[in-house]
Amino acid sequence: MQRKFARRYKIQFFRKDKLIQTYHRLLESGKIEENKNIENLLRVRSTRSLSGIVSVSVLTKPYPCPGRCLYCPNNPDFPKSYLPDEPAVMRASANKFDPYKQVHSRLKALEAIGHKTSKISVRIIGGTWSFYEKRYQTWFISRIFQAANDYPHLNAKSLPLLTTQKNNETAKRKIIELSVETRQDYINENEIKRLRKLGVTKVEIGVQSIYDEILQKNNRQSTVADSIKVTKLLKDAGFKVSYQIMLNLYGSSKQMDEQMFDELFSNPDFMPDHLKIYPLVVLKEAPLYKIYQAGKIKIYTDRQLADLIIKIKQKVPITCRIERIIRDIPAKYIVAGSKVSNLRQIIQNKMKKESLSCRCIRCREIGPEHFSREVKMFVEQFEASGAPEYFLSFDSADRKKLYGMLRLRLPNKNEPFIRALKNSALVREMHVYGQQVEVAGSEKHSSQHKGLGKLLISRAEEIAAQHGYKKIAVIAGIGVKEYFAKLGYVEESTYMVKKFI
Repeated sequence: MQRKFARRYKIQFFRKDKLIQTYHRLLESGKIEENKNIENLLRVRSTRSLSGIVSVSVLTKPYPCPGRCLYCPNNPDFPKSYLPDEPAVMRASANKFDPYKQVHSRLKALEAIGHKTSKISVRIIGGTWSFYEKRYQTWFISRIFQAANDYPHLNAKSLPLLTTQKNNETAKRKIIELSVETRQDYINENEIKRLRKLGVTKVEIGVQSIYDEILQKNNRQSTVADSIKVTKLLKDAGFKVSYQIMLNLYGSSKQMDEQMFDELFSNPDFMPDHLKIYPLVVLKEAPLYKIYQAGKIKIYTDRQLADLIIKIKQKVPITCRIERIIRDIPAKYIVAGSKVSNLRQIIQNKMKKESLSCRCIRCREIGPEHFSREVKMFVEQFEASGAPEYFLSFDSADRKKLYGMLRLRLPNKNEPFIRALKNSALVREMHVYGQQVEVAGSEKHSSQHKGLGKLLISRAEEIAAQHGYKKIAVIAGIGVKEYFAKLGYVEESTYMVKKFI
């Protein structure tokens, strides 16, 4: 539309980011009034905030990794498995791996293209988080919170972690989710308790495969039993659990890969909440390169890969969110494997053409579509990691559109390894989708701030009470504590807790 207008009137074409900056200057000066239609038209890459939050990835400093996996590249100037020209790596490198500067620059970039940043999901990436020095971890996360608190201003002075967390509870830009990626053989009860003190609400585990023979062949150094044990520990502590799963690993096959996803969602020992699918790529920087040169591994073609992922997507239940289906590795590093960066889009278009559908959370999120009063609450009940789980959701009648969801877990009442969770049901995740709306704001077309979250929480409380629990605990992100406090919850040992009378 903008290009057509520029051609018609023979004027210079204006970039959207420049138009957005001008719009905000005029708004701040009082020369124009706020116009949501203009904001929506000018927003660049609108999908960045269509889940109701903006995502900010922050990379840790270069540091040794305890793993020796065949497929991982190793560049001493960057954390293990990361390459210089990956987008998040370039941002981190430009900011000398300073977490404060990384968050600040990312928020600035997002706002420059029209996204609101009042609700932030922070993903800490780089190597094995649990292997880094504890002192560095504490400093790193405290600076992340401080960056969100200070933005758009800069502050060189570091504050204690507890101070930055407390300040973020009422900050204009709240961190509502904080995730780390780590190895399952570095997670135990004490590590989980520490993650809670840091404010972590989600853990990405490098599961890669659920077959021990494949893990051993790829020198993974962890077992399927490790993954099963850690999944249960994390869920019993209220965490969201994300699996990183790899396709085409050395020794595997298309048939094994497809069967793996059948078991992931039929075996209650697994049942991940979130999923990242990373097809194998061969890199010169990884030990696997020599095996590839010797002709001992056959890489799937793009068509074979797409067909396999289409089959996989149809196996994923409505309770799981596929976050990614390809790693953002620059094509110039890839010796063998898919170089198609928009593989997800190609697969979606192919599925649509063949009248196939994926029922995962991401594919059903309401996105930019208008909120409908015809939403209906659905309740799914299933077993996962040794306890009943409930997936509550507001969907359209045909369940093709998802407006909001909540994960409720009913663990053993008397044997939690976190004392505060005794006799407590757990809310592990609560999310309302749609275009992000400011914390104190409203938008008639968005699903956010319509009371869906309160209704989901109320139903979860009813289910917990019916099953004899004395209280319910929420693993609330630091920036969401204020929301739950208004619903009658009080903080207890890093959780927001409500006792039943």
